[in-house]
Amino acid sequence: MEDRERHAAAERLLTHTGLGLAAAAVLSLVWPTQAFAGPPLGGGCSGAGKWVVCEADNDSATSGSGAQPADSGSGKNSDTQPVCTSRKLDPQPPEGSMYWKDQSPKDGGAVYERSCLTGPGGTPVYTYFIADDVADVPAVDPLVVAQQAVNKMKLIGPDIASPRAAGTYLVGVPMWMWVNQSPTTFGPNATSASAGGVTVTATAKVTKIVWAMGDGSTVTCNGAGTKYVASYGKQESPTCGHAYSRSSAPQPQGKYTVTATSTWTVDWQVAGGDEAGQFTETRQSQMQVGIGELQVVR
Repeated sequence: MEDRERHAAAERLLTHTGLGLAAAAVLSLVWPTQAFAGPPLGGGCSGAGKWVVCEADNDSATSGSGAQPADSGSGKNSDTQPVCTSRKLDPQPPEGSMYWKDQSPKDGGAVYERSCLTGPGGTPVYTYFIADDVADVPAVDPLVVAQQAVNKMKLIGPDIASPRAAGTYLVGVPMWMWVNQSPTTFGPNATSASAGGVTVTATAKVTKIVWAMGDGSTVTCNGAGTKYVASYGKQESPTCGHAYSRSSAPQPQGKYTVTATSTWTVDWQVAGGDEAGQFTETRQSQMQVGIGELQVVR
């Protein structure tokens, strides 16, 4: 095996989330923290001694117009918190340990632990890798940098154009649903973020909206929906619609609560490299709609 190949950074397959896991507790007892060698200071990284912290670019962006989300949080850690920290395990795992994968301590290099606050509620996610020197390994996972780029976009829930809270809707009559489109409510939206010498460009666009109509039914629409015009009469929407079968009179305030959840598909690419990927984000908006019954006078 060539020296360069033997000493290339190898990401550990074993990943665990949260310090509450038993494996994490065992590791913290068996391998205490020692001084960390690299990455070099600067370029978004700072600190010395036990930890070197790399923080992502957290420039603010002006948010666009649109509906206020019912829940705009993505469950990610704040971009003011450290993205990732790394440390060299001490003592090193013995030869034959799963942490060495198919390598040996005799080949050179060492086992490192990387901790990123990307788990549910900002809990840490641990990965293990082998490297000659951590300075040769990206200190920040590109996926984490891509998430920081998404945070800069200030994405919010769908800007619901129809149904309107002040509209008049009837049982059995087709309702057309559609949303206004903007970079923050529908996309496309693209920006870049940098950390630890890694620059990632991310592009986000809504690929579907799931409407929970408040009457127990849901409607999935693969797009913004079709705007209704009077000439359509009582036709059903060709792309996104619903017909209520019951009046909203028994509901709180006499209206159904409609929740629109948009799924954003995010494509990301490392600048100057081949590494790329895709993940999704969700955002919500809510509104209320009254549904009446047509009264026939005889």
